[in-house]
Amino acid sequence: MTNSVHTNSSAAIALQNLTRTNDRLSDVQGRISTGLKVQGAKDNAAIWAIAQGQRADMSAYNAVKQSLDRATSIADVTLAAGESVSDLLNQLKEKVVAAQDTSLKTQSRQLLDADFKALLKAIDSAVKNATFDGGNLLNGSVTSGIRFLANADATQSITLGAKNMTLSGAIITLGNASNLLTITAAGQALTRLNASIGNVNKALGDIGAQAKQVEAHTKFVTKLMDTLESGIGNLVDADLAKESARLQALQVQQQLGAQALSIANQSPQVILSLFRG
Repeated sequence: MTNSVHTNSSAAIALQNLTRTNDRLSDVQGRISTGLKVQGAKDNAAIWAIAQGQRADMSAYNAVKQSLDRATSIADVTLAAGESVSDLLNQLKEKVVAAQDTSLKTQSRQLLDADFKALLKAIDSAVKNATFDGGNLLNGSVTSGIRFLANADATQSITLGAKNMTLSGAIITLGNASNLLTITAAGQALTRLNASIGNVNKALGDIGAQAKQVEAHTKFVTKLMDTLESGIGNLVDADLAKESARLQALQVQQQLGAQALSIANQSPQVILSLFRG
């Protein structure tokens, strides 16, 4: 090797090696600080693109989960109100059957009728207040039900069907015009009441089945989101145990490289000895 004060090949090689070590050390430190082995498209374009696509799906499923959570809440409120209505109808039956007693005095019949009307008002109140986030399936404001997101592409939906439980409707045929003031009126009320009880129980069964479907789909979406998150982690997450070992090894290489460069930089000093007398 030629001894020259202009060209120091050893120092150049040592510098190249030290620079390479510093670059690798910077990469490892980045993976340790972020926890990611693929932090951007520069690291691995194909893997990064796949991971970004999966992250987009995750964001979409977050919206689906929120929609299904709202469906669950509306279904819960609807069932709670519907069950209250069913209980009130059962209480009404006691009043209506009592009104079939021909021995009742006028005052007693009027008191039964007053209780009857109070229970009808309670049913009306329960139906009107069965609202969550503006959605009410019982008051007739919704005719075809409420649709909720079911997939990330928004091409599928789950529907909670509306059940109009307002008074004098198709489900609850009793209305404010019904009364217990006469035997005849009480008999008509009993017929309508029996039909209403059957209709309400069937409607609640339908709502309960739909709520069960929403619950099952919510669990599926949650599991799918967990699987997607795990899949993204498999693609881009760094193995921190391995990165820790690499970090220590590279730190040692960095120190050795710096020493090698220092020694190489001192080699031109040898030339001076050639000119000593």
